[in-house]
Amino acid sequence: MDRKMTRFCLLVTLCSLAGLVLGGTVSRAEMQQCLVTDSPTNACLTADPTEKTVEGMGMGVVAGAGAAIGAVWQLRQNND
Repeated sequence: MDRKMTRFCLLVTLCSLAGLVLGGTVSRAEMQQCLVTDSPTNACLTADPTEKTVEGMGMGVVAGAGAAIGAVWQLRQNND
């Protein structure tokens, strides 16, 4: 693999990992905030916290990878 491709893969991996952590944290915080309200909704009470966390982590990975690809795309457009 050449140097540019290695950097690209590293950037996508690191951004995806950051998205994974942030997505999981945000979904956990959202669940906690939902439960401490004065009148929690039925959807809030019946939601599986693990499922919601995994869902948030998945969205974070996709968002992180998309951000990395978008950043590389923008850099390539500016260099041309």
